Amino acid sequence: MRSVARINTTPVKGTSLHHPDRVELTPNGIPENRRFFLVDEDGSLFSAPDLGPLVRIRADLAAVEGRVTLTFPDGATVEGAGEAVGEGLVVDFYGRPVEAAIVEGPFSEALSAYAERPLRLVRSVRQGDGSDVHHVSLMSLASVAALAAGAGHDGDLDARRFRMDLEIDGCEPYEEDMWDGRRVRLGSAVVRLHGQIPRCVLTTKDPVTGLKDFDTLREIARQRPRIPGDGGLPFGMYAEVEEPGPVAVGDEVEPLAD
Repeated sequence: MRSVARINTTPVKGTSLHHPDRVELTPNGIPENRRFFLVDEDGSLFSAPDLGPLVRIRADLAAVEGRVTLTFPDGATVEGAGEAVGEGLVVDFYGRPVEAAIVEGPFSEALSAYAERPLRLVRSVRQGDGSDVHHVSLMSLASVAALAAGAGHDGDLDARRFRMDLEIDGCEPYEEDMWDGRRVRLGSAVVRLHGQIPRCVLTTKDPVTGLKDFDTLREIARQRPRIPGDGGLPFGMYAEVEEPGPVAVGDEVEPLAD
Protein backbone atom coordinates (compact mmCIF):
# COMPACT_ATOMS: atom_id res chain seq x y z
CA MET A 1 0.00 0.00 0.00
CA ARG A 2 1.25 3.47 -0.85
CA SER A 3 1.38 5.70 2.19
CA VAL A 4 2.74 8.99 3.52
CA ALA A 5 6.15 8.19 5.02
CA ARG A 6 7.28 11.62 6.20
CA ILE A 7 6.16 15.25 6.16
CA ASN A 8 8.75 18.04 5.86
CA THR A 9 8.05 21.67 6.74
CA THR A 10 9.90 24.74 7.98
CA PRO A 11 8.63 28.23 8.85
CA VAL A 12 11.78 29.82 7.34
CA LYS A 13 12.82 28.72 3.86
CA GLY A 14 16.24 27.05 3.84
CA THR A 15 16.44 26.27 7.57
CA SER A 16 16.23 22.92 9.36
CA LEU A 17 13.21 20.79 8.50
CA HIS A 18 10.43 19.90 10.93
CA HIS A 19 8.64 16.54 10.67
CA PRO A 20 5.07 16.91 11.95
CA ASP A 21 2.91 13.79 12.19
CA ARG A 22 -0.04 15.63 10.65
CA VAL A 23 -0.67 18.76 8.58
CA GLU A 24 -3.64 20.41 6.92
CA LEU A 25 -3.43 20.78 3.16
CA THR A 26 -5.14 23.98 1.99
CA PRO A 27 -5.33 25.71 -1.42
CA ASN A 28 -2.15 27.53 -0.30
CA GLY A 29 -0.36 24.32 0.63
CA ILE A 30 0.67 23.70 4.24
CA PRO A 31 -0.22 26.81 6.31
CA GLU A 32 2.83 28.82 7.46
CA ASN A 33 5.26 26.48 5.67
CA ARG A 34 8.01 28.76 4.32
CA ARG A 35 6.01 31.82 5.35
CA PHE A 36 9.36 33.47 6.16
CA PHE A 37 12.48 33.66 4.04
CA LEU A 38 15.75 35.55 3.77
CA VAL A 39 16.92 38.30 1.44
CA ASP A 40 20.38 39.79 0.97
CA GLU A 41 21.36 43.45 1.04
CA ASP A 42 19.98 43.92 -2.49
CA GLY A 43 16.61 42.41 -1.58
CA SER A 44 17.29 39.22 -3.56
CA LEU A 45 16.15 35.81 -2.32
CA PHE A 46 18.83 34.05 -0.22
CA SER A 47 18.48 30.43 0.83
CA ALA A 48 20.31 27.17 1.46
CA PRO A 49 21.57 26.81 -2.15
CA ASP A 50 23.49 30.04 -1.45
CA LEU A 51 24.74 28.86 1.96
CA GLY A 52 24.26 25.18 2.79
CA PRO A 53 24.78 25.51 6.58
CA LEU A 54 21.55 27.52 6.83
CA VAL A 55 20.01 24.06 7.32
CA ARG A 56 21.72 23.95 10.74
CA ILE A 57 19.50 26.77 12.01
CA ARG A 58 16.20 25.66 13.53
CA ALA A 59 13.29 28.05 13.13
CA ASP A 60 10.19 27.71 15.31
CA LEU A 61 6.94 29.63 14.97
CA ALA A 62 4.56 29.81 17.92
CA ALA A 63 1.12 29.54 16.33
CA VAL A 64 -0.73 31.36 19.11
CA GLU A 65 1.70 34.14 19.96
CA GLY A 66 3.05 34.48 16.43
CA ARG A 67 6.62 34.64 17.73
CA VAL A 68 9.63 33.35 15.82
CA THR A 69 12.61 31.67 17.48
CA LEU A 70 15.85 30.91 15.67
CA THR A 71 18.21 28.43 17.31
CA PHE A 72 21.78 28.42 15.96
CA PRO A 73 24.19 25.45 15.96
CA ASP A 74 26.05 26.74 19.02
CA GLY A 75 22.79 26.79 21.00
CA ALA A 76 22.32 30.57 20.87
CA THR A 77 18.76 31.71 20.24
CA VAL A 78 17.06 34.89 19.08
CA GLU A 79 13.34 35.48 19.45
CA GLY A 80 10.86 38.14 18.49
CA ALA A 81 7.48 38.92 17.01
CA GLY A 82 6.87 37.37 13.60
CA GLU A 83 4.85 40.31 12.37
CA ALA A 84 6.20 41.90 9.22
CA VAL A 85 5.94 45.58 10.09
CA GLY A 86 9.11 46.89 8.47
CA GLU A 87 9.98 47.91 4.94
CA GLY A 88 7.88 46.36 2.18
CA LEU A 89 9.53 44.80 -0.86
CA VAL A 90 8.86 42.55 -3.84
CA VAL A 91 11.17 39.55 -4.13
CA ASP A 92 11.87 37.58 -7.30
CA PHE A 93 11.01 33.92 -6.58
CA TYR A 94 12.40 32.23 -9.69
CA GLY A 95 10.59 34.65 -11.98
CA ARG A 96 7.53 35.06 -9.76
CA PRO A 97 7.10 38.32 -7.79
CA VAL A 98 6.38 37.79 -4.08
CA GLU A 99 5.22 40.65 -1.87
CA ALA A 100 6.88 40.64 1.55
CA ALA A 101 7.95 42.88 4.42
CA ILE A 102 10.95 43.00 6.73
CA VAL A 103 10.53 41.32 10.13
CA GLU A 104 12.05 43.69 12.66
CA GLY A 105 13.88 42.57 15.80
CA PRO A 106 17.14 40.70 16.45
CA PHE A 107 16.93 38.37 13.46
CA SER A 108 18.84 40.26 10.78
CA GLU A 109 21.85 40.90 12.99
CA ALA A 110 22.09 37.27 14.12
CA LEU A 111 21.59 35.86 10.63
CA SER A 112 24.11 38.26 9.11
CA ALA A 113 26.72 37.28 11.70
CA TYR A 114 26.14 33.57 11.02
CA ALA A 115 26.31 33.94 7.23
CA GLU A 116 29.08 36.58 7.32
CA ARG A 117 27.08 38.76 4.93
CA PRO A 118 24.11 41.13 5.33
CA LEU A 119 20.82 39.24 5.51
CA ARG A 120 17.30 40.15 6.54
CA LEU A 121 14.37 38.01 7.65
CA VAL A 122 11.17 38.78 5.75
CA ARG A 123 7.62 37.48 5.80
CA SER A 124 5.49 36.96 2.72
CA VAL A 125 2.23 38.90 2.61
CA ARG A 126 0.23 35.85 1.51
CA GLN A 127 0.37 32.29 2.81
CA GLY A 128 1.82 29.87 0.26
CA ASP A 129 3.97 32.44 -1.55
CA GLY A 130 7.14 30.92 -0.07
CA SER A 131 6.75 27.84 -2.27
CA ASP A 132 9.14 27.72 -5.20
CA VAL A 133 6.54 27.28 -7.97
CA HIS A 134 3.50 25.23 -6.90
CA HIS A 135 2.12 24.94 -3.38
CA VAL A 136 2.86 21.24 -2.74
CA SER A 137 5.73 18.91 -3.58
CA LEU A 138 6.05 15.14 -3.25
CA MET A 139 8.26 12.22 -4.21
CA SER A 140 8.59 8.51 -3.47
CA LEU A 141 11.30 7.02 -1.29
CA ALA A 142 11.71 4.30 -3.92
CA SER A 143 12.95 6.96 -6.34
CA VAL A 144 15.59 8.08 -3.85
CA ALA A 145 16.69 4.48 -3.34
CA ALA A 146 16.90 3.91 -7.11
CA LEU A 147 19.02 7.02 -7.59
CA ALA A 148 21.40 5.91 -4.84
CA ALA A 149 21.61 2.36 -6.20
CA GLY A 150 22.31 3.63 -9.71
CA ALA A 151 25.19 5.66 -8.32
CA GLY A 152 26.60 2.71 -6.38
CA HIS A 153 26.03 4.66 -3.17
CA ASP A 154 26.88 2.75 -0.01
CA GLY A 155 23.93 2.83 2.42
CA ASP A 156 20.77 4.87 2.44
CA LEU A 157 20.69 8.29 0.81
CA ASP A 158 19.00 10.81 3.12
CA ALA A 159 15.81 11.81 1.28
CA ARG A 160 15.52 15.05 3.24
CA ARG A 161 18.07 16.65 0.92
CA PHE A 162 15.23 17.05 -1.61
CA ARG A 163 13.12 18.99 0.92
CA MET A 164 9.82 17.63 -0.38
CA ASP A 165 6.67 18.45 1.55
CA LEU A 166 5.52 14.83 1.37
CA GLU A 167 7.57 11.64 1.04
CA ILE A 168 5.67 8.57 -0.16
CA ASP A 169 6.39 4.91 0.60
CA GLY A 170 5.16 1.78 -1.18
CA CYS A 171 5.74 3.01 -4.76
CA GLU A 172 7.79 1.74 -7.64
CA PRO A 173 10.81 3.93 -8.48
CA TYR A 174 9.68 7.12 -10.26
CA GLU A 175 6.07 5.98 -10.19
CA GLU A 176 5.09 9.51 -9.11
CA ASP A 177 6.21 10.82 -12.51
CA MET A 178 3.43 8.77 -14.08
CA TRP A 179 0.86 10.67 -12.02
CA ASP A 180 1.52 13.97 -13.82
CA GLY A 181 -1.80 15.68 -14.54
CA ARG A 182 -3.73 13.20 -12.38
CA ARG A 183 -5.54 13.62 -9.08
CA VAL A 184 -4.03 11.81 -6.09
CA ARG A 185 -5.70 11.31 -2.73
CA LEU A 186 -3.46 11.84 0.30
CA GLY A 187 -5.33 11.04 3.48
CA SER A 188 -8.44 13.24 3.36
CA ALA A 189 -7.00 15.68 0.80
CA VAL A 190 -6.79 15.47 -2.98
CA VAL A 191 -4.05 17.08 -5.05
CA ARG A 192 -3.45 17.29 -8.78
CA LEU A 193 0.12 16.86 -9.99
CA HIS A 194 1.66 19.62 -12.11
CA GLY A 195 4.94 18.41 -13.56
CA GLN A 196 8.45 17.44 -12.55
CA ILE A 197 10.59 19.54 -10.24
CA PRO A 198 13.91 20.80 -11.62
CA ARG A 199 16.55 20.31 -8.97
CA CYS A 200 19.28 22.64 -7.69
CA VAL A 201 22.66 22.35 -5.98
CA LEU A 202 21.07 22.05 -2.51
CA THR A 203 20.27 18.40 -3.27
CA THR A 204 24.01 17.65 -3.29
CA LYS A 205 24.34 18.71 0.36
CA ASP A 206 23.81 16.78 3.57
CA PRO A 207 20.44 17.92 5.01
CA VAL A 208 21.89 18.08 8.53
CA THR A 209 25.22 19.83 7.96
CA GLY A 210 24.61 21.60 4.64
CA LEU A 211 27.95 20.31 3.32
CA LYS A 212 28.26 18.52 -0.03
CA ASP A 213 28.22 14.74 0.35
CA PHE A 214 26.66 13.32 -2.84
CA ASP A 215 26.83 14.44 -6.47
CA THR A 216 23.05 14.36 -6.87
CA LEU A 217 22.84 16.53 -9.99
CA ARG A 218 25.42 14.49 -11.88
CA GLU A 219 23.58 11.29 -11.01
CA ILE A 220 20.17 12.65 -12.01
CA ALA A 221 21.67 13.84 -15.32
CA ARG A 222 23.26 10.42 -15.87
CA GLN A 223 20.26 8.32 -14.87
CA ARG A 224 17.22 10.36 -15.93
CA PRO A 225 15.98 12.21 -19.02
CA ARG A 226 15.92 15.98 -18.65
CA ILE A 227 12.65 17.89 -18.35
CA PRO A 228 11.41 18.72 -21.87
CA GLY A 229 11.66 22.35 -22.84
CA ASP A 230 13.76 24.00 -20.14
CA GLY A 231 16.05 20.97 -19.74
CA GLY A 232 16.02 20.92 -15.93
CA LEU A 233 17.12 17.87 -13.95
CA PRO A 234 13.93 16.20 -12.64
CA PHE A 235 13.33 14.70 -9.23
CA GLY A 236 9.97 14.81 -7.46
CA MET A 237 6.67 16.33 -8.53
CA TYR A 238 4.78 19.58 -8.03
CA ALA A 239 1.11 19.55 -7.04
CA GLU A 240 -1.81 21.83 -6.19
CA VAL A 241 -4.56 21.11 -3.67
CA GLU A 242 -7.99 20.49 -5.20
CA GLU A 243 -9.75 19.14 -2.10
CA PRO A 244 -8.33 20.48 1.20
CA GLY A 245 -8.04 18.22 4.21
CA PRO A 246 -5.73 16.71 6.82
CA VAL A 247 -2.81 14.47 5.86
CA ALA A 248 -0.95 12.35 8.42
CA VAL A 249 2.03 10.02 8.39
CA GLY A 250 0.73 6.57 7.53
CA ASP A 251 -2.23 7.83 5.49
CA GLU A 252 -2.95 5.98 2.27
CA VAL A 253 -1.88 7.55 -1.02
CA GLU A 254 -4.15 6.69 -3.94
CA PRO A 255 -3.92 7.88 -7.57
CA LEU A 256 -7.47 8.48 -8.74
CA ALA A 257 -9.07 7.66 -12.07
CA ASP A 258 -9.78 10.72 -14.19
